[in-house]
Amino acid sequence: MTQKLAQSKEESSLKPLFFAFHFSLYVLLITFAAEMRRLSFIMAVFCTAVVLCAQPVAEPSQTVSDSVPTISLITCSPGQEVYELYGHTAIRVRLGQPGAGYDQVYNYGVFSFSQPHFVWRFVLGQCDYMVAACPFDIFLYEYRRRGSSVTEQVLNLKPEEAQRLSAALRDNARPENCSYRYNFLTNNCTTKARDIIEENINGNVIYPVRAPRFTYRQLIHQFTKGHPWAQDSNDMLLGVDMDTLVSPRAEMFLPSYLMNYADSAMIHAFPTRYRPLVSEKHVLLEANAEAIAAEAERQPSFPLTPAQLGGLLLALSVLLMAFEQRRGHAVWMADLCWMLLQGLAGILILIMVVWSTHPGVASNWQFVVFNPLPLLAIYFVVQADRHHTSCLYHRWAAWVLAAFLVVAPFIRQDFSTLVLFLASCLLTRALSHLLLYRQWKAQG
Repeated sequence: MTQKLAQSKEESSLKPLFFAFHFSLYVLLITFAAEMRRLSFIMAVFCTAVVLCAQPVAEPSQTVSDSVPTISLITCSPGQEVYELYGHTAIRVRLGQPGAGYDQVYNYGVFSFSQPHFVWRFVLGQCDYMVAACPFDIFLYEYRRRGSSVTEQVLNLKPEEAQRLSAALRDNARPENCSYRYNFLTNNCTTKARDIIEENINGNVIYPVRAPRFTYRQLIHQFTKGHPWAQDSNDMLLGVDMDTLVSPRAEMFLPSYLMNYADSAMIHAFPTRYRPLVSEKHVLLEANAEAIAAEAERQPSFPLTPAQLGGLLLALSVLLMAFEQRRGHAVWMADLCWMLLQGLAGILILIMVVWSTHPGVASNWQFVVFNPLPLLAIYFVVQADRHHTSCLYHRWAAWVLAAFLVVAPFIRQDFSTLVLFLASCLLTRALSHLLLYRQWKAQG
């Protein structure tokens, strides 16, 4: 769904999405700044390529402008970067002889680094993306380098449809028309390509009829299953709305799904005429296992999976609880760190829930665990720890966290394993304090 020459970093994401979709929460906030520096470096490296692809649209030469264009749907397989996990879709337009005519790729995954507050706007779902044309050989080079496969589906268009679609793409890519409000699920590089094809065909495109099979979260998991940190980060931001079954058309926000549906799609022209949407299908690039492995090795990786890290943190929390009970004192620095991280994660989720227009983030039950309230209680908790007095915060936190862990299996939202471990760690901290209060009360 992204092209590294002119990426729409969809990740993540919900990222993004790719940012949304790949922001680290809670314990990931520790590494958030480092990750953002890495992404900023990557974006800077490819800024020049984006600018090249975003130049004014090349017009066909006079010698080929009157010929009938051949138009294809291009689907690229996923890469190893967080923002490449979903693949990419583009539209290829050819005029004239191969190698001597007009051969451009129209890519709806271009964003401008010059937009004010780009990252902040992306988080809020207020980021504009663009469509831009670039030469096909440049487009293909990038996917050859990273080892991805590239599949071409030649569209079965009548001459007037092909001419109309080619003109619409050129017009759409003009500076005054090229921007659109990006949405990871409903208005991305794949859905934009599908929609403009449908708009310029005589009749309707009929796709295979299927009963709803997957939720949005399940669809995303199909592409992040080999990247546990990206998957858990997404799950920590995405709410219960992502766990409802979606229609076959909604599945087409993913490049490979659009490609598969296009294979069996028919164009229905009134009253009863049908013809296949795709006339030919070619694999332009085969996946290169060696290049993919080399690319994967270059990606920084955390030595533990989210589940392993969560289990380790819970074990340390239990050991800390035993230490505090034996010592008879609370380690207030531990409370300070846990509550600070819990509150900061809560602020991020609050921003997504209240202000972000990204779909699927407004109904997030994890806000019960991660919310800004601990930031307001830090002072009182630390003072109570230092003076061996009770604090109502821990009694309240114990009830809330225990209720969340009991009810979580019955909530329709699919929680990541890391969230459940972190909630257990916080519950352990609250229970340790309640037991200490009993000791202090018994000691007078």
